[in-house]
Amino acid sequence: MHPAVSVILFTVTSGAGFGAIALIGAGYPLRDHPLAVLLTAMAAGGLAVAGLVASTFHLGHPERAWRAFSQWRSSWLSREGVLAVAALVGFGLHTLARLFTDWPVAGIGWAVSALSLATIFSTAMIYAQLRTVPHWHSALTPAAYLGFGLASGFLLVAAAGNVSALGGVSVALIAMALVVPAWAVKIAWWQRAASATLAARDMTAESATGLGAIGRVRLLERPHSGANYLTREMVHRIGRKHAGKLRVAAIAIGAMLPTLIAALVAWLQLETVFLLAGFVAMMAGLFVERWLFFAEASHSVSLYYD
Repeated sequence: MHPAVSVILFTVTSGAGFGAIALIGAGYPLRDHPLAVLLTAMAAGGLAVAGLVASTFHLGHPERAWRAFSQWRSSWLSREGVLAVAALVGFGLHTLARLFTDWPVAGIGWAVSALSLATIFSTAMIYAQLRTVPHWHSALTPAAYLGFGLASGFLLVAAAGNVSALGGVSVALIAMALVVPAWAVKIAWWQRAASATLAARDMTAESATGLGAIGRVRLLERPHSGANYLTREMVHRIGRKHAGKLRVAAIAIGAMLPTLIAALVAWLQLETVFLLAGFVAMMAGLFVERWLFFAEASHSVSLYYD
């Protein structure tokens, strides 16, 4: 699949944003100063909104994006849009009530948290539902998306929080406990993907054309003299050697570096604001991981083009 920059931005930034919103809604203790609460809320909401806006640039007609909301009964893309708007509206009300009123916000906060996690899940299901892309068609896909969203979101809100420990456990150690399993799921995803090929799923040129009963099918002449939408968007090739190097880079930058930073914060008892460096590192690693997520995937339509 073509790794479009807009979709990579969408999945990475919105995942981190909604992960942070879910944690704030669940009651993560932020700094007491109203400005700090506002800035943290703006950072979390800004990431979520930036991701959603970026997704529209991948549409042929971005001005028609609003029509996606009408298909929520059958489309995960539509459900994601509906849930995202509901989560953002609820988060806005939650933040305003928290800043300017004495109303209890725990109830709306938990609702916002649930909506945010459901949004991340829906984003993942846009890809996990596709049987035509064996790499993505797995329960590990939403598990990885949720893990990365919560881990990156936690690093962000922990850097803006006013506590160094939750329930007696260092915040930095909790960050490590979220980052490491998230990447462990991704490694398991990669291991599964190695065997989740089109051929392994009995997807061949014979099954794609329905001519298998006749015999072996081979391409005689391409249906187009040049590139078309399908070859541009659904077919992408990347060398195994390059993919391996990028996986190592993603793990080193997105997993090992944030874990090291969190370990130093816990060991040296540094201010939690230093976890912001871990957040930046993890986001950089996730951009590499998400590029691979699309670049390594093979769509069954590629069988028509040999």
